[in-house]
Amino acid sequence: MTTLHPDPPYVKHIPHPDNRFMALSSNCSDMPTLFVDTHAPLDILLDAANYRLRAVVQVLENICMRGSVECDSVILSDFAQLCAISLRDGCDVLDVIGRRMGGMPS
Repeated sequence: MTTLHPDPPYVKHIPHPDNRFMALSSNCSDMPTLFVDTHAPLDILLDAANYRLRAVVQVLENICMRGSVECDSVILSDFAQLCAISLRDGCDVLDVIGRRMGGMPS
C-alpha cells in the first residue's frame, strides 16, 4: 500500500520583477494558481486580454438590450463577480503589455 505524505507547508512567494510568470490578481487565495506568461508574444497577450474584455462587453450588452432584468441580489452579486474576474484578468494582461511596450513603470 502506498504511503501518503502531506504537502510541505506553503511559503508565500514574493514575485521578483524579472519573473516570467505573473500571478493574476483574480486568484482567490494567497497561493496563486493562475499566471500570465510575461514573455509571451505581444499579439498573443493582446488576444488574451481582448477575449476577456469583449466577453464581458458582450454579456453586458445583452443584458442592456433586455427590457427588464428581474433577479435577486445574490444572482446580481454572482453575476458582477463573474464579470469582475474576467475584467481584472484582461486588465492584468494589458498591464503586462504596457510594461513590455515601455509605457508603464515596472
